[in-house]
Amino acid sequence: MPKPFWHIIANPVAGGGAVRRRWPLIEKALQELGFDYTVQFTRERGHAIRLVEDAVLNGGRYLMAIGGDGTNHEVVNGIFQQNFVDPRELTYALLPVGTGNDWAREYDIPHDPYRRLKRLLEGHTRWQDLGKVRYQGADGPRERFFVNVAGMAYDAFIARKMDEQHRRPARFVYLLMVAKFLFDYRLVPARILFDDQRVEDHFYTINIGLCRYSGGGMQLVPHAVPDDGLLALTFARRLPKLEVLAQTHRFYNRTILQHPKIEGYQVKALRVEHEPGTAPTLLEADGEFLGETPAEFFVLEKALRVAL
Repeated sequence: MPKPFWHIIANPVAGGGAVRRRWPLIEKALQELGFDYTVQFTRERGHAIRLVEDAVLNGGRYLMAIGGDGTNHEVVNGIFQQNFVDPRELTYALLPVGTGNDWAREYDIPHDPYRRLKRLLEGHTRWQDLGKVRYQGADGPRERFFVNVAGMAYDAFIARKMDEQHRRPARFVYLLMVAKFLFDYRLVPARILFDDQRVEDHFYTINIGLCRYSGGGMQLVPHAVPDDGLLALTFARRLPKLEVLAQTHRFYNRTILQHPKIEGYQVKALRVEHEPGTAPTLLEADGEFLGETPAEFFVLEKALRVAL
């Protein structure tokens, strides 16, 4: 098997500028371990998607992202938005240097650059499912891929708040923000359609996951399996706001589905919509605020080759 040539896409501001600060150490590890590579640095939001296209056009078949969950989200979208080669011909790796690193947590990917890169030399890969969502964006219907967890209602409200404040907080700060903005949030009615079921309520959260972790280690979809061909669905019906705070421990200890107002399913597809004349339900994916309902979710089975 020929030695991989890695096209690296690095986000210098990820992790509060940690990628920029740690790049000399990362580059030293790349060289000491004998990697063949080229690197490009992102300049703005969405730039990583375009850099993937450039890499593929230049013959790149091994793509590595250096950054956090946002960088991860953009590079994976670049892989599946480009039309030059079948995405299954590409191999994808992440060197996690972010604030949440939730997708990396699913695969126990080391944060230490040397350990991470040394593990890549072993050549182990696995196939992961991918999520696709069609939704209403600011300028009309849009489509996006996600590799980890999509969230609606309060999850997306928080993601929009972070966008407005230009923040990607660490786990503890994120949890404080969840509590801080809880009393600003107003529940809106929504309808979830899946497997011939129709569930209507005022939902605090609706989560659709391929992997288990989001929000800096929360397990809102503890039943998610990355390669089972299904989307893990969790939704929380109307709860008193103090009850939401009292149940925070369940976000982390895999017991969230034991609460009587919270349900979990595994589905192939689903749709979330709002009644005409009512406020739409907001949407985020992999921590990136996208838009609002109506939103349709699908799974692409074993679509992404992940380098472990």
